[in-house]
Amino acid sequence: QVQLVESGGGLAQPGGSLRLSCAASGFTFSDYDMSWARQAPGKGREWVSGINGDGGGTAYADSVKGRFTISRDNAKNTLYLQMSSLKPEDTALYYCAKDGPDSGPGDYSYKDLADGSRDWGQGTQVTVSS
Repeated sequence: QVQLVESGGGLAQPGGSLRLSCAASGFTFSDYDMSWARQAPGKGREWVSGINGDGGGTAYADSVKGRFTISRDNAKNTLYLQMSSLKPEDTALYYCAKDGPDSGPGDYSYKDLADGSRDWGQGTQVTVSS
């Protein structure tokens, strides 16, 4: 079955950086788009970024555009999220998700996919505080 295991969370200072990883198994990784989402205390889950099967198509929420970079290594079945210029409002539990089948070259088409239609990992906590 699908398994997604996130790692790399922790405590960072404002302006700092962290890199999250998500190890995937149980499916053909390169055949699927993937994404990251987050949930802050007392708030709903927010989609953060997505990437297509070959890594050539990406999309970002306005709140992280220019600061976060999503990437994937299909040889290692691993998804990444490089987070820079972190802000206290980035504090949240970050989740990795398996979306639908590959959107195709240069495209990512699952930004508005319902939560129930994705497979989720357990999450990794990111706290940004001085």
